[in-house]
Amino acid sequence: MASLISGVVQHYEWGDQHTLPELLGLPSDAEPWAELWFGTHPGGPSKVRIQAESRALADLTGELSFLVKVIAAAEPLSLQTHPTLEQARAGFERENEKGMPLLTANRIYRDASAKPEFLCALTNFDALCGFRTVDDSLQVCKENEWNELAEHLSQDGLAKCVRWALSKSDHRLPRQLPDWANRLATSYPDSGGILVALLMNYVQLVPDESLFLEAGNVHAYLHGTAVEVMSSSDNVVRGAFTKKHVDIDEFVKVANLSPTGPSFCRPTTIDQFCVQYEVPTSAFGVQRIDVRDSYAITSNHDAEILLCTSGNAGALTRGQAAVLSQGEEVQLSGPATVFRTWGTN
Repeated sequence: MASLISGVVQHYEWGDQHTLPELLGLPSDAEPWAELWFGTHPGGPSKVRIQAESRALADLTGELSFLVKVIAAAEPLSLQTHPTLEQARAGFERENEKGMPLLTANRIYRDASAKPEFLCALTNFDALCGFRTVDDSLQVCKENEWNELAEHLSQDGLAKCVRWALSKSDHRLPRQLPDWANRLATSYPDSGGILVALLMNYVQLVPDESLFLEAGNVHAYLHGTAVEVMSSSDNVVRGAFTKKHVDIDEFVKVANLSPTGPSFCRPTTIDQFCVQYEVPTSAFGVQRIDVRDSYAITSNHDAEILLCTSGNAGALTRGQAAVLSQGEEVQLSGPATVFRTWGTN
């Protein structure tokens, strides 16, 4: 039998004031509700009801290797990337040796884990993800008369151009910016991060479309609501668009500054109600179940998290999540949409 678990809300400045409260059936307030976490990560550990007692989810499952989130972005998130496992271990050890407290503001590596992540849109969702080829970007620069950016890109190449843009603090931004870049410029009027963004792939997802972000992928989520599944890590290396700690040297070191297209995850049909997203990692798995009448699940992993994003599935309703241990069963009813997720433990 599935056990309901409580999510932890994160109030980051880019969050939406209404989406997550409405999802949870709670009154909205003046706070930005940015993320809702389900998992055992120390930055937001879930609770589970065990024999009428509320206890840490980790007491039931142990420390989970994966983390499930709902994110609601009213404003852009930071321009960021995530480390490989080797980079995370080295960075975590390095900052430990410096005596940096885990929650200090200028700490980058809060754990020793990589952070591959999957995102599935629940609404129309705008993002920047990876870089175009130099030739394609030069063509776009020519069409829009972004002459200074084109000069640096053609002379220095992509990696040096990115470092130049992020290291200089008082850029004069070009005219003829696309609408999404104009919105960024309103909040960050002289940021070189906008010049970097102009070299990236602008992606517009519709509901149920998804992306996979491997280590080193440079990205920024701009607007929308989505489900995220990732390794249980909070290692984020930021380059722009934030009041949080930015480290340009570490960002350039970790980032993949080669041309890369967005990695879309195709859903594979499991049965008439269920699809599984083709995530290129063994760290976690994700299915989406569109329940119509009834649907039975038997867990075949040490722990699975089920998240209902719409409708009433009987065992859980919209905004609720539950955990299943190995061999446990749950009968869902519909209509409802439920994400089924698991990790390596």
